[in-house]
Amino acid sequence: MSSPATTVESRPGYGQLLRTRGAWTFLLPGFFARQPFAMLTIGIVLLVEHTTGSYGTAGAVSATAGVAMAVIAPQSGKLADRFGQSAVLVPGAVLHAAAIATLIALALNGAPVWALFVAAVPAGATTPQIGPMVRARWSAKLSGSPLMTTAAAFESVTDEFTFVVGPVLATALSTGVHPAAGLGAEAALMLIGGLVFASQRATQPVPSRKQPGTAGAADGAGSALRIPGVRVLVVALFGIGTVFGGMQVSLTAFTQSVGQPGINGVLYGIFAGGNMLAAVAVGAVNWKRSARTRLLAAYPALVLAALALATMAQVAPWLPLLAGLGLLIGLCVAPSMITSFTLVEYLVPAGSRTEAFMWLTGAIALGQAGGSTIAGQLADSFGASAGFVAPLVGTGLAGIVLFLFHNRLATRSEGRIAACGTGHRTPVAVD
Repeated sequence: MSSPATTVESRPGYGQLLRTRGAWTFLLPGFFARQPFAMLTIGIVLLVEHTTGSYGTAGAVSATAGVAMAVIAPQSGKLADRFGQSAVLVPGAVLHAAAIATLIALALNGAPVWALFVAAVPAGATTPQIGPMVRARWSAKLSGSPLMTTAAAFESVTDEFTFVVGPVLATALSTGVHPAAGLGAEAALMLIGGLVFASQRATQPVPSRKQPGTAGAADGAGSALRIPGVRVLVVALFGIGTVFGGMQVSLTAFTQSVGQPGINGVLYGIFAGGNMLAAVAVGAVNWKRSARTRLLAAYPALVLAALALATMAQVAPWLPLLAGLGLLIGLCVAPSMITSFTLVEYLVPAGSRTEAFMWLTGAIALGQAGGSTIAGQLADSFGASAGFVAPLVGTGLAGIVLFLFHNRLATRSEGRIAACGTGHRTPVAVD
């Protein structure tokens, strides 16, 4: 039985968000189930580099998994919108564990490189997208509430904490236990966490096939990608993905080049920690500007941070300096990510939001693939520090597209977006 609703007259915050009825039933299993997402690409890079001796090959195999994930994830999102998240998660988690086991076996038994590329496709394609599903559950519970911005910030904090823990864990296992241990742990965590999360059926959004008037969204006619603003956000998050992918490969190559491979996960954790701290701040600030305006202000800062990192990596590749610049670029990522995910609620109908969130997550994965590939090739050809150019190229090109087509991010009422800042005073029921 639902507890009596309370009226929120003051600024919405994390405490009020976490008191939302039923939130913890999907937050806790969702937290553990999303850890493997941050372990997949770095786990592949470390395993394949160990077995082939090439960062370029390792980055390309990892990129193949990322591309497969980016292409297939939105389709699984459409199925989740239509039939329910559990119907997609259960088979997805089982198939992913099998695909990872196959990739590990091929790599360790000296399979030809082409076989690793082939195995990377199902490994990426079957990766369950827990983060977008958690966001969709928040959206279903808080639709129209000023707590949505806080929820988007909270999810970004959770994602970035995942990227603090995941790479460190994968690197520690791969370098300290066995080259395949990081990837093996990813598969085990995904299988167990995914199945537990899937069992929380009470909080999943109502499937669109059970909602009146949502047939278009279910049969593909109402695909979220048809919305112009979603396409712009996909490009913006692709650029952010190149930061993640480029940093992973570049830091791996750089720490190897200076003879300290064990601190790779620590340096990436510093970068992700900056992202997490910025996300906490974004959710706590009383924003007066709309999410679109904030995105247009935050993205140039990200590009400038990427420029500083790429420049200093070439002229002064000093480990503490690169760690500090990694922290800076991490601080600049969160504002752009949070505002992008916040805009989805106002641009996309409820029956297509899981798909929309997966397009954005898929764009990040595709950006990771591109960033890791470019960074790996640059590191192989021009030295370890050259890989840091990849995030600059990705964010720079995405920033140009964002500013050329920013009008497509306008909602039916720009004022409504501004009202979703945490300074909104309209009473809202919170269970």
